[in-house]
Formats: sequence, C-alpha cells, structure tokens
Amino acid sequence: MTARVLLVDDDVELLDLLRDYLTRDGFAVDCAHDGPSGATAALSGCYDIVVLDVMMPGISGLQALGQIRAASAVPVIMLTARGDDTDRIVGLELGADDYVPKPCTPRELAARLRAILKRVGAATVTLAATAAAQTLVAGALSIWPSQRRAVFDGRALELTSTEFSLLEALARHAGRPVSKTELSEQALGRPLSRFDRSIDVHISSIRHKLGPTAKLADGRPLIQTVIRKGYQLSLG
Repeated sequence: MTARVLLVDDDVELLDLLRDYLTRDGFAVDCAHDGPSGATAALSGCYDIVVLDVMMPGISGLQALGQIRAASAVPVIMLTARGDDTDRIVGLELGADDYVPKPCTPRELAARLRAILKRVGAATVTLAATAAAQTLVAGALSIWPSQRRAVFDGRALELTSTEFSLLEALARHAGRPVSKTELSEQALGRPLSRFDRSIDVHISSIRHKLGPTAKLADGRPLIQTVIRKGYQLSLG
C-alpha cells in the first residue's frame, strides 16, 4: 500500500525537488504552499503523514500544526531552520512527531517518513495479519499496541504516534530505566543526536496527558527521570 504524503512549504522549488524524489521512492505526494491550505488538506483524511514547514504565509506552520492537532492525530514532521531550537521545541510541544532541520536532503526526509510510517503501520497492511492483540498493563495504565490505543485510570489517552510509541516502550520495560538512546531509536526511528531534546519534550507532554493523578504514593510522577539512565515507568 502506497503511503500518502502531504508536503506543506511556500518554497516551490524545494517542494518540487522533494516531491520528485519521494515519488520515485514509492510515495504518493501532494503539495500545499501556505499554512491555511496545508491545514485544510491535512485535516481531509486523505494523507498518512504531513511534512510542515515552520515559516509560511497566511498562518505559520506552528499555527497550522495547532489546527491539525485540535482535530487529528495524523503524524506530522516539522521542517525547522537548522539550529533554531525554539521552533523545534515549540513544534514538539504542540504535537509534532519529529522534525527535520533545513536544508534537508530528500534521502533524509524519506528515511524519517519511513521510520514514522513503520511505527503507525500507515504504509503497510501488517495489522490485519497480526496475532491477537497483546495488552500491556502497568498499574492503572493499559496499552493495546496493535490498536495504538492507551487508557489510564479508565480514561482514553489522546496521544500522537510518537507519544504512543514512547509510552509503549516504557510500558514494555516498566519498573526499570530506559535510556534516551533506546527511546529515540524505538519511538523516533533514529539515533539520538547530541543536544536533542525531543525525547524530553515528548515525555513532558505524556506526563501532562496522563494528568495530575499519575503519581506514586510519595508524590513522584508515574514516569520518573532517572539521572544518567533515562526514564522509567513505575508499576505504581
């Protein structure tokens, strides 16, 4: 099954280059050249993944991302200026699944697309062939990996694809620390880069979505930061 990709950027020359490469690489690609039309297209339900530039006319990529996340969990990769940590972190906090610094090579973008699509199963039909769903349980948290569904304390969690993958990785190793390197490889599909705060921002968002009751008896958060070792999901 061909993965459907929406590219949103006002740089027409860049989009032509990316579209041609991705099309040859087996993707089905459409383009939008401003924030409003990009957000509308992303919310149409026609795409498996969206690539969204930060700086665009009409509304910014960050504003478009906010509109998308208000109504959809479609995976989103942000294109950010190289070295601009502010846009990168804000994008992740708003629900972006990952980012690619510009200028980027088409090959790098294709690799990031495949990594995320592999996680969510949007480019394959393997879900239909899987065995009966396995349920992961850690205290009040229940996760159904094949359904990409998570419930905490009887409440369904609205997670992005990256947040779900991170929470699943922590649940599979509940009770012991998981390094940021492992989490990056399992949830982002790429090695952890130096000074990369993506994992920290996603974990912060997961904690927020779990809510104020996601704490141990001593008041510590259910997802704990273990110094020099990573993060750990407590069994409660």
